[in-house]
Amino acid sequence: MPLMNQQPLLHIRVMIEDDLEAVVAIEVASYPVPWKHEHFKDEIAARYSWPFVAVEEGNVVGYACLMSLFEEAQILNIAVQSSRRGRGIARMLLEHAFSLALEKGAEVMSLEVRASNIAAISLYEKLDFTRVGIRTGYYESTEDAILMEKPLKESP
Repeated sequence: MPLMNQQPLLHIRVMIEDDLEAVVAIEVASYPVPWKHEHFKDEIAARYSWPFVAVEEGNVVGYACLMSLFEEAQILNIAVQSSRRGRGIARMLLEHAFSLALEKGAEVMSLEVRASNIAAISLYEKLDFTRVGIRTGYYESTEDAILMEKPLKESP
């Protein structure tokens, strides 16, 4: 007999082209200037990119695109379906990115975030990212990007 309050099983796996309809739908609902289908298709094919999705009950509910080259890794894009936010999915995606980047030899993770995205900034800071700079007018030439970094390996 199944438990009544059991949470649906969530798992993370590699993004494939069959995921792109769901990924783009989340992207369009999440960002004022969303990536297009072709951007994600390019990430799937790119040599140093590792896009992945969070899947719950067979449905894509979030995704992240990670680029890792030598000692540097960068979160290029991350989003969670609006109805699933606040449930730890973004944290799971980021923790998966940290593990994957370490596996690829990265020592530092970086990302850019809209200055107005207080929820994301708060999450990144809880995961030990620090603010390292600002790109003035980066988004649509009107909103600043906060540059954040997190060391992945302990300094000797």
